[in-house]
Amino acid sequence: MAHIELGNDIPGILGLLAYRPETAGPLGELAEVLLRGDSTLTRGERELIAAYVSRRNECEYCSNSHAATAAAQLPGGAGLVGQVLADPGTAPVSAKLRALLDIADLVRVDGRLVSADVVAKARAAGATDVEIHDTVLIAAAFCMYNRYVDGLGTAVPDDPAQYAAGAQILVEHGYRAPG
Repeated sequence: MAHIELGNDIPGILGLLAYRPETAGPLGELAEVLLRGDSTLTRGERELIAAYVSRRNECEYCSNSHAATAAAQLPGGAGLVGQVLADPGTAPVSAKLRALLDIADLVRVDGRLVSADVVAKARAAGATDVEIHDTVLIAAAFCMYNRYVDGLGTAVPDDPAQYAAGAQILVEHGYRAPG
């Protein structure tokens, strides 16, 4: 049960967006651009960054939602996503993605922890400045989304099938608010 009366039983951020539809547009548009817009990072990689930040922030709803969406778009599916969420240092991902996940985790804790050395390591692994920029922005945005969802105590489904179904909708239709 959410901390405030939402007037709906929709779990997670979707219930919050239904409660305040005037915020749904801008928040959905930001997620659309960050996770599905033009990028040299795949949609699956960007979803994985969002899931990783959300897991590290202990936001169960966002972590599960974006893990399912990443799994639906990455070779290796849920197995790979699970490995990354458990330990990106040993997961079978590129050195570039591992370096970007390191940056995302630093941003999650405190953006000032991202140093010139960390950025240089990401560049040495093949990350472009745009990829570094977008990783920092995804991490920062998901800290906001996580705090929004958890700060209002939204409902968290227990059934993994709900997250998988939501992932298919996101893969097919994206994050823009209908209308």
